[in-house]
Amino acid sequence: MNFWRKQLLIILALILGLISVQVFAEGIKLRQIQFDPAESNWVLNASYQIDLPSELGDAVRKGVTFHFLVEFEVTRGRWYWFEERPIQVMKNIRLSYQPLTQQYRINGGGLTISTSTLEEALLQLGSIGGWQVADLVALDNNKTYQGIIRMRLDLSQLPKPFQINALNAREWNLSSEKHAFSFTPHYRIPNSK
Repeated sequence: MNFWRKQLLIILALILGLISVQVFAEGIKLRQIQFDPAESNWVLNASYQIDLPSELGDAVRKGVTFHFLVEFEVTRGRWYWFEERPIQVMKNIRLSYQPLTQQYRINGGGLTISTSTLEEALLQLGSIGGWQVADLVALDNNKTYQGIIRMRLDLSQLPKPFQINALNAREWNLSSEKHAFSFTPHYRIPNSK
Protein backbone atom coordinates (compact mmCIF):
# COMPACT_ATOMS: atom_id res chain seq x y z
CA MET A 1 0.00 0.00 0.00
CA ASN A 2 2.83 2.37 0.81
CA PHE A 3 4.36 1.78 -2.66
CA TRP A 4 1.09 2.73 -4.42
CA ARG A 5 0.69 5.83 -2.29
CA LYS A 6 4.21 6.99 -3.29
CA GLN A 7 3.44 6.34 -6.96
CA LEU A 8 0.22 8.34 -6.72
CA LEU A 9 2.04 11.25 -5.05
CA ILE A 10 4.72 11.22 -7.77
CA ILE A 11 2.07 11.28 -10.51
CA LEU A 12 0.21 14.13 -8.80
CA ALA A 13 3.44 16.11 -8.43
CA LEU A 14 4.20 15.66 -12.12
CA ILE A 15 0.72 16.78 -13.14
CA LEU A 16 0.90 19.85 -10.89
CA GLY A 17 4.36 20.64 -12.27
CA LEU A 18 3.10 20.52 -15.84
CA ILE A 19 0.11 22.71 -15.00
CA SER A 20 2.29 25.30 -13.25
CA VAL A 21 4.75 25.40 -16.18
CA GLN A 22 1.85 26.08 -18.55
CA VAL A 23 0.43 28.83 -16.31
CA PHE A 24 3.78 30.59 -15.91
CA ALA A 25 4.61 30.29 -19.63
CA GLU A 26 1.69 32.55 -20.60
CA GLY A 27 1.95 36.32 -20.34
CA ILE A 28 4.17 39.21 -21.37
CA LYS A 29 7.82 39.28 -20.36
CA LEU A 30 10.43 41.93 -21.10
CA ARG A 31 13.47 40.43 -22.82
CA GLN A 32 15.55 43.55 -23.42
CA ILE A 33 15.37 47.34 -23.31
CA GLN A 34 17.59 50.07 -24.68
CA PHE A 35 17.04 53.78 -24.07
CA ASP A 36 19.56 56.04 -25.78
CA PRO A 37 19.96 59.49 -27.29
CA ALA A 38 19.90 59.54 -31.10
CA GLU A 39 20.40 62.80 -32.99
CA SER A 40 17.96 65.18 -31.25
CA ASN A 41 15.63 62.62 -29.60
CA TRP A 42 15.51 59.99 -26.89
CA VAL A 43 14.82 56.64 -28.58
CA LEU A 44 13.41 53.54 -26.91
CA ASN A 45 13.98 50.00 -28.23
CA ALA A 46 12.42 47.10 -26.35
CA SER A 47 11.65 43.46 -26.94
CA TYR A 48 8.86 41.50 -25.24
CA GLN A 49 8.01 37.83 -25.32
CA ILE A 50 4.24 37.49 -25.60
CA ASP A 51 2.53 34.16 -24.96
CA LEU A 52 -1.25 34.30 -25.30
CA PRO A 53 -3.40 31.84 -23.40
CA SER A 54 -5.31 29.55 -25.77
CA GLU A 55 -8.61 31.32 -25.02
CA LEU A 56 -7.18 34.66 -26.19
CA GLY A 57 -5.62 33.08 -29.27
CA ASP A 58 -9.03 31.65 -30.20
CA ALA A 59 -10.64 35.07 -29.69
CA VAL A 60 -8.14 36.69 -32.09
CA ARG A 61 -8.79 34.00 -34.71
CA LYS A 62 -12.53 34.65 -34.37
CA GLY A 63 -12.10 38.35 -35.18
CA VAL A 64 -11.63 40.09 -31.83
CA THR A 65 -9.15 42.94 -32.16
CA PHE A 66 -6.69 43.30 -29.28
CA HIS A 67 -5.16 46.65 -28.34
CA PHE A 68 -1.87 46.49 -26.46
CA LEU A 69 -0.51 49.52 -24.62
CA VAL A 70 3.16 50.18 -24.03
CA GLU A 71 3.51 52.68 -21.20
CA PHE A 72 6.84 54.41 -20.64
CA GLU A 73 7.78 57.13 -18.20
CA VAL A 74 10.90 58.75 -16.87
CA THR A 75 10.89 60.25 -13.39
CA ARG A 76 13.35 62.03 -11.12
CA GLY A 77 12.88 62.27 -7.38
CA ARG A 78 13.09 65.64 -5.68
CA TRP A 79 13.45 66.10 -1.93
CA TYR A 80 11.43 69.34 -1.89
CA TRP A 81 8.40 68.37 -4.03
CA PHE A 82 6.70 65.57 -5.89
CA GLU A 83 8.85 63.67 -8.35
CA GLU A 84 9.41 65.22 -11.74
CA ARG A 85 7.98 63.37 -14.81
CA PRO A 86 9.76 64.78 -17.87
CA ILE A 87 8.67 61.87 -20.10
CA GLN A 88 5.32 60.11 -19.94
CA VAL A 89 4.17 58.43 -23.18
CA MET A 90 1.97 55.56 -24.36
CA LYS A 91 1.93 53.61 -27.59
CA ASN A 92 -1.11 51.68 -28.82
CA ILE A 93 -0.42 48.56 -30.92
CA ARG A 94 -3.36 46.69 -32.44
CA LEU A 95 -3.46 42.96 -33.23
CA SER A 96 -6.21 41.64 -35.50
CA TYR A 97 -6.96 38.72 -37.81
CA GLN A 98 -8.22 39.09 -41.39
CA PRO A 99 -10.16 35.90 -42.24
CA LEU A 100 -10.41 36.73 -45.96
CA THR A 101 -6.64 36.81 -46.43
CA GLN A 102 -5.92 34.55 -43.43
CA GLN A 103 -3.38 37.07 -42.20
CA TYR A 104 -2.67 38.53 -38.77
CA ARG A 105 -2.18 42.29 -38.76
CA ILE A 106 -0.20 44.46 -36.38
CA ASN A 107 -0.87 48.23 -36.54
CA GLY A 108 1.04 50.72 -34.48
CA GLY A 109 2.79 54.02 -34.95
CA GLY A 110 1.74 54.35 -38.59
CA LEU A 111 3.22 50.98 -39.49
CA THR A 112 1.22 47.91 -40.59
CA ILE A 113 2.74 44.43 -40.67
CA SER A 114 0.99 41.27 -41.90
CA THR A 115 2.00 37.74 -40.93
CA SER A 116 0.61 34.30 -41.67
CA THR A 117 0.84 32.83 -38.16
CA LEU A 118 -0.09 34.04 -34.70
CA GLU A 119 3.42 33.24 -33.42
CA GLU A 120 5.00 35.57 -36.02
CA ALA A 121 2.43 38.25 -35.19
CA LEU A 122 3.24 38.04 -31.47
CA LEU A 123 6.95 38.27 -32.23
CA GLN A 124 6.37 41.43 -34.28
CA LEU A 125 3.99 42.82 -31.66
CA GLY A 126 6.66 42.43 -28.97
CA SER A 127 9.34 44.26 -30.99
CA ILE A 128 9.32 47.97 -30.26
CA GLY A 129 12.05 49.70 -32.20
CA GLY A 130 13.01 53.29 -32.84
CA TRP A 131 10.25 54.81 -30.71
CA GLN A 132 11.12 58.50 -30.30
CA VAL A 133 9.74 59.30 -26.87
CA ALA A 134 11.07 62.84 -26.23
CA ASP A 135 13.37 65.61 -27.36
CA LEU A 136 16.96 65.36 -26.22
CA VAL A 137 16.63 68.49 -24.07
CA ALA A 138 13.81 66.92 -22.00
CA LEU A 139 16.41 65.36 -19.66
CA ASP A 140 19.26 67.15 -17.94
CA ASN A 141 22.84 65.95 -18.12
CA ASN A 142 24.41 64.36 -15.05
CA LYS A 143 21.14 63.89 -13.15
CA THR A 144 19.90 60.42 -12.24
CA TYR A 145 16.53 59.37 -13.62
CA GLN A 146 14.31 56.33 -13.20
CA GLY A 147 12.74 54.77 -16.31
CA ILE A 148 9.66 52.52 -16.05
CA ILE A 149 8.18 50.47 -18.89
CA ARG A 150 5.19 48.13 -19.04
CA MET A 151 3.16 46.43 -21.76
CA ARG A 152 -0.43 45.29 -21.24
CA LEU A 153 -3.61 44.28 -23.01
CA ASP A 154 -5.98 47.27 -22.93
CA LEU A 155 -9.21 45.72 -21.68
CA SER A 156 -11.15 48.97 -22.17
CA GLN A 157 -10.77 48.59 -25.96
CA LEU A 158 -12.37 45.13 -26.07
CA PRO A 159 -16.01 44.70 -27.12
CA LYS A 160 -18.36 44.97 -24.11
CA PRO A 161 -19.12 41.21 -23.75
CA PHE A 162 -15.38 40.49 -23.60
CA GLN A 163 -14.82 43.27 -21.05
CA ILE A 164 -17.33 41.58 -18.73
CA ASN A 165 -15.63 38.21 -19.29
CA ALA A 166 -12.23 39.81 -18.60
CA LEU A 167 -13.37 40.90 -15.15
CA ASN A 168 -13.97 37.27 -14.16
CA ALA A 169 -11.16 35.48 -16.03
CA ARG A 170 -7.52 35.82 -14.97
CA GLU A 171 -6.10 34.94 -18.41
CA TRP A 172 -7.67 38.08 -19.93
CA ASN A 173 -5.63 40.32 -17.59
CA LEU A 174 -2.50 40.08 -19.68
CA SER A 175 0.27 42.42 -18.52
CA SER A 176 4.01 42.51 -18.05
CA GLU A 177 5.65 43.49 -14.79
CA LYS A 178 6.69 47.12 -14.49
CA HIS A 179 10.38 47.14 -15.33
CA ALA A 180 12.36 49.93 -13.69
CA PHE A 181 15.90 51.01 -14.51
CA SER A 182 18.12 53.92 -13.47
CA PHE A 183 20.32 55.96 -15.78
CA THR A 184 22.29 59.20 -15.85
CA PRO A 185 22.43 61.00 -19.22
CA HIS A 186 25.79 62.15 -20.57
CA TYR A 187 25.28 63.54 -24.06
CA ARG A 188 26.10 66.49 -26.24
CA ILE A 189 23.40 68.49 -27.97
CA PRO A 190 24.25 68.48 -31.70
CA ASN A 191 25.20 71.84 -33.22
CA SER A 192 22.33 73.33 -35.23
CA LYS A 193 23.43 75.06 -38.41
